[in-house]
Amino acid sequence: MSGHTENEIVIAAPLGLVWDTTNDIENWPDLFSEYASVEVLSREGATTTFRLTMHPDENGTVWSWVSARTTDEAARTVRAHRVETGPFAHMHIHWEYAETPDGTLMKWTQDFAMKPDAPVDDAWMTGNINRNSRVQMALIRDKIEQAARERNTASVLPN
Repeated sequence: MSGHTENEIVIAAPLGLVWDTTNDIENWPDLFSEYASVEVLSREGATTTFRLTMHPDENGTVWSWVSARTTDEAARTVRAHRVETGPFAHMHIHWEYAETPDGTLMKWTQDFAMKPDAPVDDAWMTGNINRNSRVQMALIRDKIEQAARERNTASVLPN
């Protein structure tokens, strides 16, 4: 068995702002509520390899892993996978961005499988990822929409 999630949100902001903000990996601890830190390990072309560290969970455990993320700005897509898989047998992530009449559609798809000795199974992780993706997407939407409003206000202020 394996897990699969798809979550999307429309952000009332230009595609370029959404793309730039969500692909600024070094700023993820300010964008996502779950990440305590990010350390970029290498950059090769459009691929960035980095370590993400989460805030401690309810048991005080700090989860950390290395991922590789490749952006395709022309196609407005991102593909990522865990290099250090931890409890996952594999984790593949695909982000897509598209302009809509209401702003920018951002879609996250995750395909994964848990290792047999993982503390949770694929079904549990699917529910967890779906719940958390919705929370994180809403936070990201709110932050980017606020930034877009601030940009619009600044551009109409007299000099």
